[in-house]
Amino acid sequence: TKVERLRQLENLKLSDFGTRRRHGFLWQRWCVEAVKEGLGPSFIGTSNVLLAMDNDLEAIGTNAHELPMVAAALAKDDEELRWAPYRILDQWRQTYGGNLLIALPDAFGTKAFLRDAPEWVADWTGFRPDSAPSIQAGEEIVAWWKKKGRNPRDKLLVFSDAMDVGSIEETYHHFAGRVRLSFGWGTNLTNDFVGCTPDGSFNLDPISLVCKVSSVDGRPAVKLSDNPEKATGLPSEIERYLRVFGDAGRVRTPVLV
Repeated sequence: TKVERLRQLENLKLSDFGTRRRHGFLWQRWCVEAVKEGLGPSFIGTSNVLLAMDNDLEAIGTNAHELPMVAAALAKDDEELRWAPYRILDQWRQTYGGNLLIALPDAFGTKAFLRDAPEWVADWTGFRPDSAPSIQAGEEIVAWWKKKGRNPRDKLLVFSDAMDVGSIEETYHHFAGRVRLSFGWGTNLTNDFVGCTPDGSFNLDPISLVCKVSSVDGRPAVKLSDNPEKATGLPSEIERYLRVFGDAGRVRTPVLV
């Protein structure tokens, strides 16, 4: 089974990130309880605060794309737009007193984020790469840390984009010993019913549900993403954001979940 395969990964750190696209609350609760029993201390938490409380787990998550999207939408000009992702992270680190320092770099493209990031971003605990292929995104961030004179072994990468057992195993083996790792297991944990219908239909396949900001005080909001298939916003605004942040590193790939 999936849990038995994951049990073979020494010192694995895995959490449930499946609240948004779960089959239902009761099924998510069963999944959390089953994985906790199956993985023991390797299962470190869930993004569902109620289930975390009920199962004596840590409530785990990171800041979301909505924060830089809102800050960017409120920017008065292109220069403010360019620095919006860092301004919101600066407010985040001040709000939480140096805790919860996992950056989500891909709202307007990871290459653009790393290119312009202030030096203090390199001192954060780690990153959650979210829309580029996991190994490619991780290698880019590891190289950036080295360029900044930081030791990747002291840093944390949280992988959570459409992860399933196979991609968790592949990413784990690729980076093991080079950087601290954690995995968020989402749709493929809490909505894994592909091929389960008696009539062979696709009625139980998970949908790719996206919840993003569309506007802020009447101003349109945009997410570029490392994958253009995941971009959201008005075409005219996407074009403006691409002019400011650039298109480097963005690769179109199918969105499965």
